[in-house]
Amino acid sequence: MSQFENVSVVREANIYFDGQVTSRTVLFPDGTKKTLGIMLPGEYEFSTGDKELMEILSGDLTVLLPGKDWAPVKGGESFEVPANASFRMKVSRPTDYCCSYLK
Repeated sequence: MSQFENVSVVREANIYFDGQVTSRTVLFPDGTKKTLGIMLPGEYEFSTGDKELMEILSGDLTVLLPGKDWAPVKGGESFEVPANASFRMKVSRPTDYCCSYLK
């Protein structure tokens, strides 16, 4: 899906790691939410509340998920992160992503 219909966008940006990672929250009529963002090259660690689906729209990174080895992820690929977990990423070039929060 390249476009979302009938959504609301939170005006204030989510800014992490001194602006190296930014996103905007998109709210759907059914109560679900996604974030759309950009990650600049660097190493990052995030924690989750809900289970997440990270879709990498363009760019390259490696991800370290709980209990797994480092794995490459490139544009057009995705990965899931369990709820209440931490994960690490090494981003090698500017990366466009869509994160869906799953219940």
